[in-house]
Amino acid sequence: MAGDGTVGKACDVLDQVAAFERPVRFGELQASSPFPKATLYRFLQTLTNQGMLSYEPEHQTYALGMRLVRLAHTAWTQSSLAPIARPHIDRLSEALGETVHLAQLDSSQVLYVDKRNARQPVEMYSQAGKVGPAYCTGVGKAMLAFLPEDTLTRTLSQQSYHRFTDTTLCSEHTLRAELAAIRDRGYAFDREEHEPGIICIAAPILSDQARVLGALSITGPTNRTSYDKLTGWAPQVLDTAARIGAEAQAWRFPETHLRKRQAS
Repeated sequence: MAGDGTVGKACDVLDQVAAFERPVRFGELQASSPFPKATLYRFLQTLTNQGMLSYEPEHQTYALGMRLVRLAHTAWTQSSLAPIARPHIDRLSEALGETVHLAQLDSSQVLYVDKRNARQPVEMYSQAGKVGPAYCTGVGKAMLAFLPEDTLTRTLSQQSYHRFTDTTLCSEHTLRAELAAIRDRGYAFDREEHEPGIICIAAPILSDQARVLGALSITGPTNRTSYDKLTGWAPQVLDTAARIGAEAQAWRFPETHLRKRQAS
């Protein structure tokens, strides 16, 4: 990001390498890089020396390094909801037989941190570790609806509002109306807004101070799932989200949680 100096630029290079989703040659990076050739090469060398990238000399390609794998694993266990939520989403997926997603906000986007497949899996975009749009996914809208107004305004200004399907909400005005409805009922729907034939119901995972920690969803294909069926699952989705939120609250803010228990 602008203003973040050398560290920010190095992170941009890592993002660029990651975006290829395969080993990539210097020429390919240079073709889409905002940095001069010498600057890009210097960043690649430094990141390779630090283990953030790996270099394969035979094919002259760069890939994400094992140090990032170690950091990612630590981040998954320390910062994501996944370890806490896993038994809860396992039970929910088993009970309902459909796909369960667990997500958190990553800046203005949705980061899927875990997923449980349906008994009859269907190919879809979302996978653990993937980033998706917030404005047209069930988990994204569920989280957006409960953000503080200043955070929401900033986050909405960063949405692309690209039209993926005929039902995608493509403006801040229409999205805000949808978010108000989500706040009223407590859960969100994805009405084939990101992928044709895929619908979901999603609930926010909140702290006891109503801070957004994440969201979970039940997702299914339209050929075997209906909105009436999704609505019927709302109590289970909301209850699971509340249970995850309570455990996450105790884990993330243990001293505050302990003081409240002692006071009661």
